[in-house]
Amino acid sequence: MRLPQFFGKKRGHRRTGSQAWASLGDAAFHAALLAAGLAFGGLLVSGVAVPEWRINHHFAATTCTILGKGLVRRVATEPGGGSATAWQPCLRVRYEAAGTTVDAWSNPARSTLTGDRAEALKRLSAWSIGGRVAGWYDPADVGTVVLERGYNWPMWLLALVLPGALIALGGSGLLRSLRRWGRSEERCAAGSRLAGILAPLSDMPRQAHGHPSVPACDDFVNSPGTVLAYRLPIESQESWSLLGFGLFAALWNSVLAVLAVGAGFDLLGGRIDWLLIALLVPFVVVGIAGIVVFARGLLLATAVGTTQVEISGQPLLPGGTYEVLVAQGGAGGIARLDLDLELTEQATFRQGTDTRTERLAVWRQRVRSWRDLTVAPGTRFEGRATVTIPATGMHSFASEHNAVGWSLVVRGVPDRWPPFARAFPLVVLPAPTVTAPVEARGEPQATT
Repeated sequence: MRLPQFFGKKRGHRRTGSQAWASLGDAAFHAALLAAGLAFGGLLVSGVAVPEWRINHHFAATTCTILGKGLVRRVATEPGGGSATAWQPCLRVRYEAAGTTVDAWSNPARSTLTGDRAEALKRLSAWSIGGRVAGWYDPADVGTVVLERGYNWPMWLLALVLPGALIALGGSGLLRSLRRWGRSEERCAAGSRLAGILAPLSDMPRQAHGHPSVPACDDFVNSPGTVLAYRLPIESQESWSLLGFGLFAALWNSVLAVLAVGAGFDLLGGRIDWLLIALLVPFVVVGIAGIVVFARGLLLATAVGTTQVEISGQPLLPGGTYEVLVAQGGAGGIARLDLDLELTEQATFRQGTDTRTERLAVWRQRVRSWRDLTVAPGTRFEGRATVTIPATGMHSFASEHNAVGWSLVVRGVPDRWPPFARAFPLVVLPAPTVTAPVEARGEPQATT
């Protein structure tokens, strides 16, 4: 009897282990995450969300008369093995519920819990025997009464964020594992290729008319320039990175604000929730870091100013020469401003279950450089240059997994800010084919 092969040996770039066991392990891991998320979310919903929802929407209002008061001693076990004692005022009240008179004990508010017994006694003195307070009782159990309504927002946030992340991660991973169950890497790759073939044509790169696999230049000729014929679109990662950091900082600090409000209410009530404080510390660090990174990127983008490039023709041809205008805005000095012509290659491939894209500049030529520039506020620097596309250069190319592209890249070194690089893509068509004339030849003559 042959045992299942859990660990396979590597042959070249392939492993000979059992794909079924690998899928089983991956599915079990994500199923455990999904189960943990469902269990954790169920506990939080049943223990926090449902009771608070019923209190705020189904409990009936009444007026309670205080008959007695005292302190409730609560003991919690700490992680180190010790115990912590907290005190909370408790009131004995009488109220009318469904036509009957009921006597019951209830806590006046969650915020009255404190670890100082003297402080608890001081708070207890705020209520006097015979006084009247507002209350809400459970119609399904008239012996249950609360003297405070509202929501514990930190716990609600915890009930949504943490279980939601576990459920999303575990569920998506489990579905992926089930789709790949027992399938080899070759079959998965074949399925990916088939899915790419069957994908809508709108997802494929648009092609230039009459030139298969050459990207269309419609987006390059629809913006006229102020001096030359066309203004080139910018292809910069700075804007996307800035937008991403801004969204992250906004979402993260929104969560932080909700947690901080809950902690603030606890502190005002004299209660210190150490678990919430410990949770806030890393949240605050990450939130401040996100704001700093976003503010730095925003300041850099606005301080350096915009970069515009115009060109006299589009699309371009190998061997062609074109005029270029570089306009740089901002305020302050620029130690160096370079204009480069670059040829880049891009490949998209699968590595395991991930899709990666690699991009590399394989050829670069300096077109022109400017030194020691001074840009006054409200103005911009304008410099002209002439660029020539190599006669033997590769034309632009775009497919599902590979691309070859030309671009003009402006690199600047401001005096007080970090260096920047901004790319402006070009479209280079294939060189026109010249057909050589064929010399006419007569029929060979027979010789005697």
